[in-house]
Amino acid sequence: MNIDTLEKPIFYLIIFSLIFVFAFNIATYDPLLGYDAEAHHSYVDYLSMYLPRDFQLPTEDASREFFNPPMGYLFPSFVQVICRNVVDSLDLVETCRPIYAKISQIFQSILFFSSIFIYLKIFKKLTNSSFLNINVLIVIGILSVNYRTFSMIRGEPYIIFFLACLLYRLLLLFENKFNFKLHDQVIFGLIIGSLALSRQWAILLFPAIFLLLIYIDSNTERLKYFKFIIGSFVVGFVTSFWFYLSLFLRYGTFTAFNMEPTTFSFSNQPRSFYFPNISSLEMMFSKPIRPNFSNEVLPILYSDLWGDYWGYFVFTRNALTSGRNQLIIGDYLARVNIVSIIVTMFFIFVIGKSLKYLNIKNGSNLFITYVSLSIFISFSGYLWFLIKYPALDSGDTIKATYMIQAFHLIGVLAILYLEKLKQKNLKSYVLILGIFLATFIHNYSAMLNHY
Repeated sequence: MNIDTLEKPIFYLIIFSLIFVFAFNIATYDPLLGYDAEAHHSYVDYLSMYLPRDFQLPTEDASREFFNPPMGYLFPSFVQVICRNVVDSLDLVETCRPIYAKISQIFQSILFFSSIFIYLKIFKKLTNSSFLNINVLIVIGILSVNYRTFSMIRGEPYIIFFLACLLYRLLLLFENKFNFKLHDQVIFGLIIGSLALSRQWAILLFPAIFLLLIYIDSNTERLKYFKFIIGSFVVGFVTSFWFYLSLFLRYGTFTAFNMEPTTFSFSNQPRSFYFPNISSLEMMFSKPIRPNFSNEVLPILYSDLWGDYWGYFVFTRNALTSGRNQLIIGDYLARVNIVSIIVTMFFIFVIGKSLKYLNIKNGSNLFITYVSLSIFISFSGYLWFLIKYPALDSGDTIKATYMIQAFHLIGVLAILYLEKLKQKNLKSYVLILGIFLATFIHNYSAMLNHY
């Protein structure tokens, strides 16, 4: 069986399919329909009001998203500044909003494909495979959450881009046996700072960088790595700490949020949050849209990863009469959840396989160790957040977009396993690849907005 001759055409078919998804969504989706869109756009409007002569972060009164770092809002803000100096209108804010929103969608699409490009470079180095790697495209491309997230103005698209940069620079460091120059520290530090300024979720990617110290056998290499990360984090700290200091000075905490925190206790959430009811599990595969299984973390995350539980993209809950196929969309998203079961089980399988790299005695592959640690730390940190800030009525802080970094990291593990399987058992590889391709084709409509 010669799969190599098919790789190139399959690669181009997938890449053109992804380009079409982004082009379609850019042409037809208004970011003002996104999660808390009015608040995100108010953040942009506030920033742009002072630019370019001054820089002022929005207050709590100016935007409910005041607690977010500014990275995701800088580009649209500069477009807003240019727009208001070019167009002639009695209401420049309202006139320029759809303009900067659409241009930002295009820019964030570029970020997505730039991330894919970096992933391709990573796996060419890691596995010595062809740059035109269909495993990278199909595994990352199959995640429906990508297209909703990158269509909205928010910080998570920047996390994905800088995460790809972080993984690439880590890989280079490991390849060079921890030998580095000053510019390597500066670049890595700027990536760290940029992640911290994208959204707070990105901070969950940092602990694993330090934990790698206990997985390095050689004392000499451990010392080199320690010097590298200390210098890098100094750069990252200087780059980003000003924002968190501003939160502390204004609101008395480095982790300000638009909800009041509670004392951490697992009892903050009801039993159904941790262990969904049988009826909710059945609903996952019959009508996986809100308000079904309200505040149940696993059914909501699963349905939001593969479909659109909250109804901001495919399920057009605020435009049911004008949205496409809304009378049958719940049934289609149910089929999406069913078809995605095998891929999900494969993801769980590769996470399980990666556990051996968390054992210090087996932690020889530092790249996989970092990825595995970051997956567990990201989900643990997110769970802490959901318990600390319970939204008991709806669970509206449970969104796959918030953990898109963890899903991409799971994708990295899946790609690595597929690459190894391709070398060891070609028939099994082709079977799994075929399942991914079939799932991608079936779920394709869940990647397109239906407004």
